[in-house]
Amino acid sequence: MKIFIYMVCSLVVMTMAYWAYTENYTTQASIRRVEELNRLVSDEQEALSILNAEWAYLNRPERLSNLADLNFTKLKLVPLAAQHFNELDIIPMPPRRSLVVSSPMLVSSDRGKQFP
Repeated sequence: MKIFIYMVCSLVVMTMAYWAYTENYTTQASIRRVEELNRLVSDEQEALSILNAEWAYLNRPERLSNLADLNFTKLKLVPLAAQHFNELDIIPMPPRRSLVVSSPMLVSSDRGKQFP
């Protein structure tokens, strides 16, 4: 009987050791993956900050003004004024389609309670 108990205990200890071993390597792999993702996020944030700096540099008002002056004959760009805007009433809208309901509908809300 003692031998059986010793064997069961030994089997339990070996099983727990194997489980701890696999969990250790799984955890280490997860940590490596998180570190890799953090590095990738850091690289992307650095690239984004560089792109934001380039965007700010390229969109300087004096640069855009010079570009507009250089390309005025091609683009015909002019400063915005009130005359450039108009009322929505002058825009032709498509005719409204009427909604035809062929059969009555049951409308409910608040978890299935019906409206009066």
